[in-house]
Amino acid sequence: MAEEKSSKARAGTKSKTATRTVTKAATKSDAKPETKAEANTSTGASAKPAVKPPSVALLAGEGRGLLDIPALLAAAPFLASAPRGEPHPVLVLPGLGADDTSTLAIRGFLGRLGYQVQGWSRGRNVRAADADLQAIAEQVAKLHADSGRKVSLVGWSRGGIIAREVARQVPDAVRMVITLGSPFAAPGASNVRTIWRLVTGKPYEPPTPERVSRLAQPLTVPSTSIYTRADGVVAWQACLEQEGGERENIEVVTTHIGLGFHAPALWVIADRLAQAPGTWAPFRPSALVAPWFPGTAAKR
Repeated sequence: MAEEKSSKARAGTKSKTATRTVTKAATKSDAKPETKAEANTSTGASAKPAVKPPSVALLAGEGRGLLDIPALLAAAPFLASAPRGEPHPVLVLPGLGADDTSTLAIRGFLGRLGYQVQGWSRGRNVRAADADLQAIAEQVAKLHADSGRKVSLVGWSRGGIIAREVARQVPDAVRMVITLGSPFAAPGASNVRTIWRLVTGKPYEPPTPERVSRLAQPLTVPSTSIYTRADGVVAWQACLEQEGGERENIEVVTTHIGLGFHAPALWVIADRLAQAPGTWAPFRPSALVAPWFPGTAAKR
């Protein structure tokens, strides 16, 4: 009889232990898994809210940027007076889906100012992330070696992200980086998914949290980000540098596709390139051109 009671007691203990184990397992399985968005933004209690892509209305209004082309022709006499610096190599990189044809206006303008300007010479910018990085880094290193001067990099949209990563690889060969509408601070905050499918026919793969973190890190060379709040392709907040040191953000009034033909944006590029090495200072437009640049008055 005592043996029977002891057996029942042991069975009861096992049952309670099993119940507790099942309860713990159920609690773990019921816990809400971290979503992909949360994984990309959860960096602690002080994490910033995720930057949202531009609205459909802004995307639909991108065509307005084409008006910058005739406006650029009208501004040509004025742009002829843009600041000039010592001649040195300048490499210009196109945006997603574009090739060197898209940067003709930028390259032509800088060539007339006396710089040794080159396109990236790699066809359309449609390959996977980092696929062109090594080749461009080698191109920059060769330009540096052949000329004896550091190379300035100018990148439009995705081309700007590539330019920044090249500057990390060969910093000793890079003089400065200038980006136009490049969402390096939050590459997922864009309407690129649709555009990527249209130009490549492939599904868009968002960057990993590790890559997002790496892209946003400040550079060790002077860097200028030119952006527009009317950008319908990438969120303008995603284009902002961590200001300080030799880093700055400059706002212009156009659209994403207008940046490469926008006279004020070209003026900024000329002004930045004109600085002698080791003399970097933030962009401060003269009273004559200040109306082109919203927000600069507060910085004067």
